[in-house]
Amino acid sequence: MSWSRISSRISLLNHSKNLRILSHESSQRHYASHASHASTERKSKKTLLYLTALVFAMVGSSYAAVPLYRRFCQATGYGGTVQRRESVEEKIARHEKDGTVATREIVVQFNADVADGMPWKFVPTQREVRVKPGESALAFYTAENRSSKPITGVSTYNVTPMKAAVYFNKIQCFCFEEQRLLPGEQIDMPVFFYIDPEFETDARMDGINNLILSYTFFKVSEE
Repeated sequence: MSWSRISSRISLLNHSKNLRILSHESSQRHYASHASHASTERKSKKTLLYLTALVFAMVGSSYAAVPLYRRFCQATGYGGTVQRRESVEEKIARHEKDGTVATREIVVQFNADVADGMPWKFVPTQREVRVKPGESALAFYTAENRSSKPITGVSTYNVTPMKAAVYFNKIQCFCFEEQRLLPGEQIDMPVFFYIDPEFETDARMDGINNLILSYTFFKVSEE
């Protein structure tokens, strides 16, 4: 066989080999692209499912949060909720026996909010009251249903600064109780509270002369 034929066959073999290599590389790139696209779709679906679950969890928690928050406050005294080990009346009687008279004056300010989707006007009747530790005071909030149908609402609350909340005791209030208002109906809701005299002797309360009592009303599902 002549050298030219041998050279020609070698050239054809090399060309065929190169074609197979290019075809293999093209297949690998196509497979990698397909796998990447599939992976992206799986991640997108997982993200969508996660976000959907998060939305449902947030909606559900808005209804579950009120009773859970109430139990938490009762168990810890957070927000001024009286713990079960001693009632407000027992506290007042105990401090009256001590005969201590407070001189420090505390300014209690009031704040009102409504959650999204709650068509109520909700405001404090007074901006603030001044009270001394060991004294009780009465304040009012006003709620008005501005929708064209009956609405049932329930409120949560908090006291700030948080570390002072344990000394803010509510004797009577509308928190955690359902309030149903007819279209255009308006009601006044009282808050009767008591500042524990131990507020004045607690070194952690030094410099704290203002408290803020905040309420937020949520719409209760009719279902």
